[in-house]
Amino acid sequence: MDAELFGRAADGDERAFGELFERHVQAVWNHAYRLTGSWSLAEDLTSDTFLIAWRKRAELKLVRDSALPWLYTVVGNLARTEYRGAHRRLRLLHRIPEPATVSDHADAVAGQLDGEARLREVLAAVRGLPKAQRQVVELCLLGDVAIADAAALLEVAEVTVRSHLSRARAHLRALLEEK
Repeated sequence: MDAELFGRAADGDERAFGELFERHVQAVWNHAYRLTGSWSLAEDLTSDTFLIAWRKRAELKLVRDSALPWLYTVVGNLARTEYRGAHRRLRLLHRIPEPATVSDHADAVAGQLDGEARLREVLAAVRGLPKAQRQVVELCLLGDVAIADAAALLEVAEVTVRSHLSRARAHLRALLEEK
């Protein structure tokens, strides 16, 4: 069904693209949130993903008649770009001397709310994986893309995807047990 809609969208049919947007926007947002841990950043990345999809609609690569794996790849690339920029901004901020701080009870309460912090910790560990392992984790574990579909999208054998996934899991387990 996506192939027909993207075919029409590639010819400039805005309604067909709108249908594709409605069909996939929630899944793309969920994937962006899993990658970033931020609602607002997930919204921005989702918007940017569909803007790119519109601009590159003639080049879009469907996997088993679905655009979702391609959209997941785009949002993953956008998230990595965003984190590189954020890292540069943080380095600049660290050059500024910190003012004296006063402890606050709210800080203690915030420290107890570790669900979101744990998610960020896991996402940071995922970002630290080698590129091939990170792509497979983002698609298969965070994006719920089937191994066969991920292999088709990444243009590698299924056994390669399974191998990267196994190594990534072991690497993540070791990293997260250290903390």
